[in-house]
Formats: sequence, structure tokens, C-alpha cells
Amino acid sequence: MSNFAGAIIAWQKQHGRHDLPWQNMVDPYAIWVSEIMLQQTQVAAVIGYYANFMQRFPTIAALANASQEDVLQSWSGLGYYSRARNLHNAAQKIVDDFGGAFPTQFVDILSLPGIGRSTAAAISTFALNAPQPILDGNVKRVFARHFNIAGYTGAPKIAQKLWQIAERENPKADAIAYTQGLMDLGATLCARTKPKCAACPVNAGCAAYKLGLVSSLPTPKPRKTLLEKSTTMLVIINNHEVLLEKRPQTGIWAGLWSLPEIEMHEIATEIAQSRLGLEVESGEPFPIVNHAFTHFKLAITPQPLHVIKQTPRVMQSKCIWMPLDEAISAAIATPIRTILNQLKISQINTL
Repeated sequence: MSNFAGAIIAWQKQHGRHDLPWQNMVDPYAIWVSEIMLQQTQVAAVIGYYANFMQRFPTIAALANASQEDVLQSWSGLGYYSRARNLHNAAQKIVDDFGGAFPTQFVDILSLPGIGRSTAAAISTFALNAPQPILDGNVKRVFARHFNIAGYTGAPKIAQKLWQIAERENPKADAIAYTQGLMDLGATLCARTKPKCAACPVNAGCAAYKLGLVSSLPTPKPRKTLLEKSTTMLVIINNHEVLLEKRPQTGIWAGLWSLPEIEMHEIATEIAQSRLGLEVESGEPFPIVNHAFTHFKLAITPQPLHVIKQTPRVMQSKCIWMPLDEAISAAIATPIRTILNQLKISQINTL
């Protein structure tokens, strides 16, 4: 065992996190769900979602048998919704291909939708006592600083170097403590900003600490100017109900409920009439809601429309009238929930 691994293990046992909801268990399903939720999301944000999700879908079979609508609703607000769809699809694959039991072979875990090498390694290590090296975002930062690996960690050549380090340092004994320790260290001490280097258990051998490179490593991702897009969303109100429209199964917010969307140059009342068969009167637009995706920024103008008259065309399968409070808790993206909360506040203020 290397000095690096030994120090990480000793630190984790004394100072690491030991009481997270998915720790102190060997249930691969529970650990799998936690690892998927923790992708690109901080622990504090995951804990509440995890508890509710596991209560609603306590087993692989329960998740596989659920509708995508129910799964997305439980995920609503956590973001990166492809994770939820992959989790659902993977549960169905486990039922179909593995008899409902979570696979025990690493290659089979890797075959599941939404599971990459590092996630599969964490599940294998924590749940199956079959240690594999991990390399999530926090661990990349620890390795880049400690071993002075310059270059964007997402670049193939740099990632290959980091995987070689991960494989070399991974111990044969106490792999669970080591793996958890790496995650804890990156999340608590070796943070992206304001790292607590003085308290780090491996600072004596950290190249970045010695050379004054902590603030410059890991090398930031090359910046690209994000494309800015604008859209108008129709907040169509009929008595105490709002019209939601199912988004396509591909693209942003795939499979979620949303508000009907139109181009900025289109006239909202005319589109409501031609597309939805609704005669409406227009209200004052709500404040613009800005939302950033990985590759672009979206500015949403919410346009309230009050129904005067409707025809049966509005009952097409991808549209549904829903009471406002129910809509707010439905499987919708965070910006849509923000808009609906604006609507609720406006209704309260007019009482």
C-alpha cells in the first residue's frame, strides 16, 4: 500500500463521512441510486431526494414497474433528467436480463444505461466487495493537485494519466475506506475553491501545495462562449387549472411536463387558437426566467393567457389541464416550477 493510500484511509476512518443515508450497507440498489444522484450534484442536495426516492421505489422491481412519469416526478428539481431516465431503463434491463438481481460482474454493471466506469467502480467497491479504482470529479481534482497533472482533466490524454494513477494507488486492503476517503477529501478539504490544505492528510506529498499551484490545478476547462437563446412559454389558465404539455422524448427536459412553447416572433393568442383551439385573452408577461444549460443559456418569457372559450382539440394526448398546486409538484423542470410559483403568487395578490 502506498503512503498516499495509507494516509487517505487513516484520515477517512477518523475524519471522513460515515453517516450518509447510503453508507453502512451493502445493498447494491441503494448504493447505485445514490451514485447516480451524486453525479454532478452535491451531497447536501441529494439527501432529501434520495430518501423520498427510496421510499417511493424501495426495490429494483418497484422502479422497473413504475411509469417514467412517476420516476421523473420523484426526480423533479434535481436536474440532469437523463439520469432518471437511465436509472429507470437500467432497472428494466436488470429485470429482463438479470432476473431482477443487480449484476455482480463489473462488465455487466458497465452495460447498464447511465453507468460509466467510475460509477460502476464505486458500486462494485461499496456494495460487492470487489474493489475498482474510481475517478469522479472530486477525485480528479485531488489527483491533479497531488501529482501535478496539468491540463484539462476531461481531455482524453489527461484522463488516461489520471486513470493510471487511480489504478496504481488503489489498495488491495481497506478499499472501501480509501474510496470513500478520496470522495470525502475532494468534497470537504481539497475543494475547488478555498481548499483547506493545512488540514489535508496528504499535504506533505502534494506537488501543488509545495509549488504553490493549488489555485491553478486542475486546469480549468477551456471556456466557450455560451449560446444565448430566448423563448416564450404560454401560461394558459382556465379557472384554477393550468395547461401543461408533454415534452418530446428527446432534447431538453425530455419526457417532462412543461408549458406550451412558441417562438419569440409568434403571437401568443393566435398560437393558442390555432394549435390548441383556445380563445384567450392576454395578461401582462411575468418576469423573464433565466436558466443555464451545459451548452447554452435560455431566457424564458412567461406569457399568461386566460381562457375565454375552448374546443375539444385542447384534450390532445400530450396536453393536460392540471390544478395549479398539483402542477407545481408534477414532473416538471425547475424553471417551469418557478413560473408556476409566479402564477400562484400573482393569483394570491389579486384576491
